[in-house]
Amino acid sequence: MKKHRGKPIVQITDPEIDRYSENHTTPESEALKELIKSSDEALEYIDMLSGRIVGQFLKMMVQISKAKRILEIGTFTGYSALMMAEALPEDGEMVTLEMNYKYQEIAQNHFDSFPNGSKIKVIKGNAQKTITTLEGEFDMVYLDGDKLQYEHYYGESMKRLKQGGLIIADNVLWDGMVLDPEDSKSRAIKNFNALVAKDERVEQVLLPVRDGVSVIRKK
Repeated sequence: MKKHRGKPIVQITDPEIDRYSENHTTPESEALKELIKSSDEALEYIDMLSGRIVGQFLKMMVQISKAKRILEIGTFTGYSALMMAEALPEDGEMVTLEMNYKYQEIAQNHFDSFPNGSKIKVIKGNAQKTITTLEGEFDMVYLDGDKLQYEHYYGESMKRLKQGGLIIADNVLWDGMVLDPEDSKSRAIKNFNALVAKDERVEQVLLPVRDGVSVIRKK
């Protein structure tokens, strides 16, 4: 999937800085490297993979926060779920929501084949609906699903997030399109960012990392 076919985008960071940053970030495990390879072979585009920098950031946030139960909205081929699962304790749980049938199949194959995949539970279906059926509290939420529904996912996640828990939202700069949004997804993300900034229940930092990552903490 390409986000902005034929449209100019803002280069958030210098490509050489991006490469330097990645080269000085801990590499993925062999399982994750195999996942990247198999995803690339199965799909035309894999630009929805979180990538090494965001992936290791997520893994480290799990370790630092000592999260035991994580919700992920948007599985794709399972890279970010497996990255976070590597940091979960043996009795930890990752619940991930995915609607796309092809992505479900590829991700489940990865989870069945690789270490720590047994910690991951895939809930198949439209996340707008399946998220409303989830029970219990989560220590951390990774928001990376349908950008048009970020506000909905945020609201439902807050209901299920423990006090002091984290929501990490990806793609919050949307290739810089939030500065002057011309399409529905860019406008939706801009509105989501404004909503979070005004929400007195949380404190947050928006980091210009990769495509923009917001770290949101429930007070």
